[in-house]
Parts: sequence; structure tokens; C-alpha cells
Amino acid sequence: MDQHRGHETVPAATERSQKQKELEGSRQNIQQRIQEREKDVKLLQQQMEAINVSTDEAVEHSEERFTQMIRLIQKRTLEVKRQLRSQQQTAVSGLKELEEKLEQEIAELKRKDIQLEQLAHTEDHTQFLHSYTSVSALSEPTHSSSIQTAPLRYFEDVAAAVSESRDKLQDILRETEEELQLPLLLLQPQPESRADFLQYSQQITLDPNSAHRKLKLSDGNRRVTLTKEVQPYSDHPDRFTEYPQVLNRESLTGRSYWEVERRGGVDIAVAYKNISRAGGGKECGFGFNDKSWALECYSNSFNFWHNDISTPVSGPRSSRVGVYLDHRAGILSFYSVSETMTLLHRVQTTFTQPIHAGVYLSGSGSSAVLLKPE
Repeated sequence: MDQHRGHETVPAATERSQKQKELEGSRQNIQQRIQEREKDVKLLQQQMEAINVSTDEAVEHSEERFTQMIRLIQKRTLEVKRQLRSQQQTAVSGLKELEEKLEQEIAELKRKDIQLEQLAHTEDHTQFLHSYTSVSALSEPTHSSSIQTAPLRYFEDVAAAVSESRDKLQDILRETEEELQLPLLLLQPQPESRADFLQYSQQITLDPNSAHRKLKLSDGNRRVTLTKEVQPYSDHPDRFTEYPQVLNRESLTGRSYWEVERRGGVDIAVAYKNISRAGGGKECGFGFNDKSWALECYSNSFNFWHNDISTPVSGPRSSRVGVYLDHRAGILSFYSVSETMTLLHRVQTTFTQPIHAGVYLSGSGSSAVLLKPE
């Protein structure tokens, strides 16, 4: 009591009562969390059981279908073998028959040649004239037009058809393998922190051959500026002729991350290399077709464009935008980058070709720098 004179005190029983209430609240919280975790465990167990059942069914189904495919291939192999042997027998038989006729004709010609040689040495004129007609008479020759090369083209066509079937099967198996890998890719953890993204940092270099003639490239083709002056670029089929936009040089097929420091109106895009270049149609503009995806960045708004469909995007405005691409998993994400990274928009799709990074500029003086963040 002396040690706490002048201090605010409370009876132990009263304090115990208060702490008892807090303890009960803590226990309720713990019990609630236990129940939630038990539900989570049960859900995980159900998911594991579902995965096991689905896997067993898929394995059984796959084995059955592949066995059927193998049997069909084996059956077709025997059929092709029989057809080839039949054609071989027919062709060889015909050639042997022709060979026998030619051998007979050669033997006959040799006999005639000997008879004519003997007749040439006959001194009796009457006998010569009497024998000449019968000795010189020849049978109808085997015409050369009837001598045909073995139908090798048939066998070559069959071999080519088999090779084509093999290639188609390889394509189907490759597509199946990619489909099998996709769920695994989606299950792989995607980057969350800036440090995670930096593991996939890429230096993007713009391609002068694709740049519109009013786009000036500088800083090792990493900076692009929209100017009023026409740049002295040479003609090139990759050049955008109407839209003030440019693609990068290297294709992107794995995981990539880069950042764009922008000023003015800038569309930050990705596109397939075979996007159209000539003209002002929608087939050429980033985001106006099914071959490109674009985040439209202005001072007071963001919009995402794909296949000529606009989606409003909310998020903090920043002069720097991060772009994350996981080509195999079909993930494309845009981030507002300042002291933190904030997701602006994410796309889940299937990329059928390698991707190229792109930039579209709107308004004279607008610029963009493609950075490799570190």
C-alpha cells in the first residue's frame, strides 16, 4: 500500500472481473478462429480429394484414349504397309512381264541378225533374193512408250502423307502438353512485392524500323518523343504509317517486367508482331484489335483497350507505370508505380504468339522512356 500511495488503485476482484471478460472475449475469438481454420482444413481436404478423384479419372481416360490412338495408328500402319506391298507387287509384276517381252524380242533380233549376216555372205543371187524377204521380216517391236518407270511418285506421296500425319499428331500432342502445363503455371506464385517483380526486369529497346515518322527515338532507342518534324527514317514494311506508335525489337515469351516513365498522353501497350502497320484502320491501332492490348494513360484517367473495347481503370495516378507479362500463363498486368506498386488492371488470356512491347503517343511533346528497374 505504501508503494502505491497516491496511485489510482482498484480492487483485485474488480480487475479480475474485467480481465475475465477480456479473457472470455479472447477465448471466443480463438474458438472462432479454430472453427474457421477447421473449415479451411476441411475445405483443403475436400479439394485434395477432388483433385485425387479427378486425376484418377483423367489418367484412366487418357490411358484409354491413348491406347485407342495407338491401336488406330497400328491398324493404319498395317493398312498402309499392305497397300504399299500390293502396289509394289502390281508394279513389279507388270515390269517383269515387260522385261520378259523385251528379252524375247532381243533374242529374236539376235537370231535375225545372225541370219542376215549369213545371208549377206551368200553368193547365189537367186537364193539371196528368195530368202531375203522371210529372213528380214521382223515382228512388231515393243514400243518404248510402253516402258514406264515404276510409279515412284505414288510411294513418295504416301511417305509425304505419313510425314504430314506425324506432324499433325506432334502439333496435337504439343497443344495437349501446353494445356497440361497451363494449370500448373497458374498455380505457380505470381510476383507480389517490387523485389519479386525485379527478378523479371527487362531492358526494352524500341525498334526504329517500326517507329512512325513523327516519333523521335533517343537514349539508345529507349526514349520516344512525339515531334512535329518528320524523322528521316527509311522505308520499311514494319513501319507504322498512320498511328504514332512503335514496338520494341525483341520478342517476349517468358516472364518479363518493365516500367514506362511517361509525360503527356501515352498508351502503354503490348502486341503481336504481325499487327498491321500500313494505314489508319483499327487493325493497326494498339488496343483496337485482337492482336494488341493497351493501357491509355492521361492526366486524369486510365482506360484499358483490347479488341476495340474500352474498360475504365481506377487507381492512383503516377507518371510511372509498371508492366508485368507472364506469356505462358497468359497474364498481363499494369501497375501504378511510386513508393508502392498498385495494380491498375490485369488480363488473363491465352497468348498465341510472342509479344512485343509498344508505345503510342498523343499530343506534340508527349514522351515515354522504357526503363529496366533495379
